[in-house]
Amino acid sequence: MDAFLISTGIVALAEMGDKTQLLALVLALRFRKPWPIVMGILVATLANHALAGAAGAWVTTVLGPDVLRWVLGASFIAMALWMLIPDKLDDEEAGKPPRLGVFGTTVVAFFLAEMGDKTQVATIMLAAQYTSTVMVVAGTTLGMMLANAPVVWLGERMTRLVPLRVVHLVSAAIFMGLGLWALLGQH
Repeated sequence: MDAFLISTGIVALAEMGDKTQLLALVLALRFRKPWPIVMGILVATLANHALAGAAGAWVTTVLGPDVLRWVLGASFIAMALWMLIPDKLDDEEAGKPPRLGVFGTTVVAFFLAEMGDKTQVATIMLAAQYTSTVMVVAGTTLGMMLANAPVVWLGERMTRLVPLRVVHLVSAAIFMGLGLWALLGQH
């Protein structure tokens, strides 16, 4: 259960102000059809995070426990620093017409936007740290939904309620703590 809860919390925080959250806002403001957008986010996130979870589980079979501890610790610390750099959505992504409809456009856009993103990297690291890849993927997917679904339904009002800089600082502190715990706490 730890894998699920920690994964949910970390990704929900990491997603705040992320480019995919900005993409959710753009799609919501442009199409004004929340259900297909939310379902598209869910499908894209499940697919993307399942691949990331598999990659994280695979890493544990290649690296020994000592090397993995250092890689995870350094990765979490790097993620903490990355959290301090806010994401911006490219204007080109927002201007493309919906050839696949609202749902299809959301699935494709989210899947591609999530490639190499903070939350995908976090999913890989969490899957490498915990033995239950299914719980990690379920948690990271729930975290994405908790961060993005309200943005789709509440749109621009949501962005005014949450001070993104504070969320980024809290997320960075959590990732730094996890990195230090991995480096110093597991001997």
